[in-house]
Amino acid sequence: MMALMAHDNTTSTTAQPASAPAMRASDQSPDQSPSDDVRPEGAVEPVEATPGTPATRAWVMRCAVIGIVLAAVNLRPAITSLGALLEEVRDGLGMSGSVAGLLTSVPPLCFALFGVAAPRLARRWGAGAVVCAGMIAIALGLAIRPFIGGTPGFLAASALALMGIAVSNVLMPVIVKRWFPDRVGTMTGLYSMGLAAGTSLAAAVTVPVTDALGGDWQLGLGVWALLAAVAVVPWLPLVRNRGLGDAAGSAAPRTGTTPKSGTPKPDAGGDGLRITRSGTAWALAVFFGLQATGAYVTMGWMPQIFRDAGVSAGTAGLLLAVIMAMGVPLAFVIPRLAVGMRNQGPIVLTLGISGLIGYAGLYLAPAGGAWVWALLLGLSNCAFPLALTMVGLRAGSSAGVAKLSAFAQSVGYLLSIPGPLLVGVLYQHSGGWGLPIALMAGLMVPQIVVGIFAGREGTVEAEAARS
Repeated sequence: MMALMAHDNTTSTTAQPASAPAMRASDQSPDQSPSDDVRPEGAVEPVEATPGTPATRAWVMRCAVIGIVLAAVNLRPAITSLGALLEEVRDGLGMSGSVAGLLTSVPPLCFALFGVAAPRLARRWGAGAVVCAGMIAIALGLAIRPFIGGTPGFLAASALALMGIAVSNVLMPVIVKRWFPDRVGTMTGLYSMGLAAGTSLAAAVTVPVTDALGGDWQLGLGVWALLAAVAVVPWLPLVRNRGLGDAAGSAAPRTGTTPKSGTPKPDAGGDGLRITRSGTAWALAVFFGLQATGAYVTMGWMPQIFRDAGVSAGTAGLLLAVIMAMGVPLAFVIPRLAVGMRNQGPIVLTLGISGLIGYAGLYLAPAGGAWVWALLLGLSNCAFPLALTMVGLRAGSSAGVAKLSAFAQSVGYLLSIPGPLLVGVLYQHSGGWGLPIALMAGLMVPQIVVGIFAGREGTVEAEAARS
């Protein structure tokens, strides 16, 4: 990781000094107007200069890498730790199956409601400050929700933590695009690995930690607030150094040469972009929503599915951990692979087929082939880092990424809200997992279709300009 940070320090922080005079119209070539915004083919959008000495810039960039990884680690334990102890929480709070289904629908609801505000907050306060505040909200929410008492209080405290997760979810692709413009695949992979590691860690150790704490599910859930508190620390220097390309959603300084054919100007991703005119943006939003549906059903219900099939609570938690741990290596490989491809459709198809086979096996032999189905569903869940990578690939500027990320995630999470709730209702009224599993398998088909559409080469800015 230190080698990676050293490389990023030399490639991502180079920019024109803040005191450098702006290019005059008379300095331009005769056939280039002052409004022309052109770049050499393959050029990346430069990052704004970081205030201070080179040593200060290097320190801030190291904090950025560490902060991104630690933030990613904290974006799912609030959900998977609850999934591992859902039966105990239901008993402790007196929840029915339908109310528990509502509880598993709260994460995408909060992501849809709060995620849409992230770009505006970042323009006002800076992306680093917003993510830092998000980590604080996660820590507070996780610390108080097990002890606040009653289902309404539990939901409210969960919403506080999920609000912090929501804004961080949206801003991570923006931060990667702006702060590491020439390392989008690498940094997205690193971030996705951290997210998968945190997800699987919470799934694997929540039950053992709870047992070690005397079987108190409240302590078993509340302990994850400590990890979120640690994640606040590396973001503090980034709050103080907003010059690190931190005005998310604003146009960065640009160079003045010819752009790639068919590529819009970097500024095309600014406030003038009407993202709803882009079919690719809608396809990416639906793809994001369908993969989120599968992910939150998995995190919220999969341990219960295995437990009802006769698997012990500890083993069910480990199976969920295996599903999530698949994303640790693959979340680093898939974004790098996707960046090198013009069309990401083949990856979408591979992940979708894995999901179909996994759900079929879960329907036919949930306990007998549990470890195999866990591996296949873990591979299918890697649609999330792929979706994040496509957000960066389908926009031509950091401002465009901000709009596309907010749109795709907010609309996507909104679409995913009914899924976990419907699974809980079907489970309660059918008395088994056959119908819920069939529903999830059926949703894989449209996920494959819209994912292939979203994976086509091009940018939302160019598409919106043609409409």
